[in-house]
Amino acid sequence: MLRLALLAVAVVATPAVALPAAPAPLTVIELFQSQGCSSCPPANANVNALIADRPDILALSFAVTYWDQLGWKDGFATPANTQRQWDYARGLGHAQVWTPQVVINGRRDITGTQAQPLAKLIAATPRPAGPVATLNGGKLVIGKGDMPRTAADVWLVRYDPRTVEVAIKAGENNGRKLPHRNIVRQLTRLGGWSGLPASFDVAAAPPGLSTAVLVQLPRGGAILAAARG
Repeated sequence: MLRLALLAVAVVATPAVALPAAPAPLTVIELFQSQGCSSCPPANANVNALIADRPDILALSFAVTYWDQLGWKDGFATPANTQRQWDYARGLGHAQVWTPQVVINGRRDITGTQAQPLAKLIAATPRPAGPVATLNGGKLVIGKGDMPRTAADVWLVRYDPRTVEVAIKAGENNGRKLPHRNIVRQLTRLGGWSGLPASFDVAAAPPGLSTAVLVQLPRGGAILAAARG
């Protein structure tokens, strides 16, 4: 009986094994801007500062096309970026698009030209609360979560993490040299997510580009989850 009692005490005294904590959700910051827009450099600088100072933030810069006919063509601008901003305009209840615009987690937006109001809105905006998404070894895995009313889109984002200096030779920013970072170069829909675990094969990124994935309600809806490789 004594040996059994000692064994019971030993079992009770065994410390619990700590499970690894789930990674904290990334806050997704999307800047819509153009090299032809004289109001964009301050917002660009504020978002670049977030990239440097906040590892909990995934900041992406989308160059739009509608400034291209006004004196300077932005070499990073794509119709897909402009379409994405229009999707947000509809999702956020705006009748028009403009630059600069910073969208936070697909939920709220601000011009982003002033650092303090931008920081306050980031702090006040709920983080993505959807499934856990991990991107590793060419495989994207999305866990189980609450089933959305409409299947969420799974977006593959390729972006350039370097700081790229561009000399502007015409338009509103003529004569300036503008630093760009995390410029989105490719945006591809991988498929959908409806609440059940799912996995996707992700090809290696082109040289010089990094990879991120967004799980997002359609037509400019809220971002449910994000991951970067």
